[in-house]
Amino acid sequence: MPQTVRVGTRASVLALTQTGHVADALTALGAGDHELVRVRTDGDRLTGSLATLGGTGVFVTALRDALLDGRCDVAVHSFKDLPTTPAPGLVVAAVPVRQDPRDALCAREGWTLATLPEGASVGTGSPRRAAQLLAARPDLRVVDIRGNVDTRLRRIEDDLDAVVLAAAGLARLDRLDAVTEALPPDVMTPAPAQGALAVEVRAEDAVAGTPLAAALAALDHRPTHLAVLAERALLNRLEAGCAAPVGAHARLGDDGVLTLSAVVLRTDGTASLHRSDALTLDGSATDDAARTALAAAGLGTRLAETLLADGAADLADLAAGGRA
Repeated sequence: MPQTVRVGTRASVLALTQTGHVADALTALGAGDHELVRVRTDGDRLTGSLATLGGTGVFVTALRDALLDGRCDVAVHSFKDLPTTPAPGLVVAAVPVRQDPRDALCAREGWTLATLPEGASVGTGSPRRAAQLLAARPDLRVVDIRGNVDTRLRRIEDDLDAVVLAAAGLARLDRLDAVTEALPPDVMTPAPAQGALAVEVRAEDAVAGTPLAAALAALDHRPTHLAVLAERALLNRLEAGCAAPVGAHARLGDDGVLTLSAVVLRTDGTASLHRSDALTLDGSATDDAARTALAAAGLGTRLAETLLADGAADLADLAAGGRA
């Protein structure tokens, strides 16, 4: 009989929900029974903005330590939380089908971004969202907030006119009723890998031949995986930390064309640089997973070089935040 697969997760409601979906899928795909292992991270324990806490890695390190020391066999992350530098001994073995990558406005009175009253207060903990809000509506008062989804939504009832959250998280929590507008990517370009999950394991456990490895391979959604690789390669080349207002969104079409769009902004939204690029994956490359992955990452690196050549570093201090 296969051993019980221990699946590591943060203890937030959202993390438990999305990890539960992955764990159930692995079991359904033949990995065996599972149990959830709750791991408390620095991001859960400390207060303050992500920038002051040291970036998105505060949500990841404890889970990776649990994998490496054998307390769990699988860790499920929000992919946008993962540092772009791989962890020695670990691999992202599966990226499930991506949820809606867009940001969502949740506002009083059913307001949209265009109809928010002049000077309205909008909460977000993301410099990327803040900069794009101000680029679209310079009159808004953007308020830095933290907390789980319910905590942030309650701020609308208490002291804010609106908050901006990831549509994917709201969907996973069945809270799409709170959304008054799904913000289109040309207005609010998502964070790289937003809406995607990363299923990370020890490198030896991803090798074919075990029920877990087979289940991970079946769970992996190649179009999502390639899109996220391109987005994160761009982030890596820009050396953009969590405090840098950088957005990226890639999509693999049915025609085999991988399209990547990105934006770099001043933190106050007064200037921005939008660029896009595309790559056609031919049939032979699509059949070779390693070559296709390199090609997708190459697209992200190439677009980052274009942004840098066109002055992206003059808009944002890209290296200041370290590699996100």
